[in-house]
Amino acid sequence: MKVYPCCKINLGLNVTRKREDGYHDLETVFYPIPLCDRLEANIVKGKPNTCTLRIDGNPIEGDVDKNLVVKAYRILANEFQLPHIEFCLTKQIPSQAGLGGGSADAAYTLNCINALCNLNLTTAQMERYAAKLGADCAFFITAQSAFATGIGDQLQSMEAEQLPLKGKYIAIVKPNVAISTAQAFSFIRPQQPTMCCKDIVLQPITSWKDRLDNDFEVSMFEIYPEIREVKERLYASGAVYAQMSGSGSAFFGIFENEPKGIENTFNGMFTYVCQL
Repeated sequence: MKVYPCCKINLGLNVTRKREDGYHDLETVFYPIPLCDRLEANIVKGKPNTCTLRIDGNPIEGDVDKNLVVKAYRILANEFQLPHIEFCLTKQIPSQAGLGGGSADAAYTLNCINALCNLNLTTAQMERYAAKLGADCAFFITAQSAFATGIGDQLQSMEAEQLPLKGKYIAIVKPNVAISTAQAFSFIRPQQPTMCCKDIVLQPITSWKDRLDNDFEVSMFEIYPEIREVKERLYASGAVYAQMSGSGSAFFGIFENEPKGIENTFNGMFTYVCQL
């Protein structure tokens, strides 16, 4: 079975409260982008309730238990008798970018197991399992645009047609800076936004620049001042709106027309361009 875990961007991201359990409540709009990894899952002979994983053709190294594909398999193996499954993952989504690549791989792993093993789990059940793996994992069970609250696991579907993005172009740029989610949250100062991102993204994109914020940008720009230039260069290249995605360090720019020369403008950085 082959699936293609997509990435996401955050249209606005406001951290509203630090919770007693140490996590943070937030508000954001998740939007899927067709920049995808490739995940192949096959049932093979082997010890039940165990799995193997190869990434980019190589056996996984290091602490296997920390890999989200393996964790996704094991969270279901704790409750169901599963056959041995061999996973082969080919990465295209950059890591530590705020694009949700690892979360997508985990959620699509759950989907694969559900289908291969005929578990007949509902979408709601799958989302609950996914939420145990990561705050944004639940989104990737359906990978449909959604307004997210809580720690990112409470999802309210938003029809893509509601958002003024159809036909627009997006450019994703990841500078050579890796930002861990834990590091980003350690510097955040929770606050209530003046206007909810869910309401802002329903307005014309030309109104977003002065209203739609990512709360992580302030602190990350102070720690990594070089990444601010990525956002500025996206605007200089003609973006109608530009923002850091998630806790970074990837940025996206939204364009009315297909942007030219993005790869050269951001030479040495990861770039991706597509039409929405």
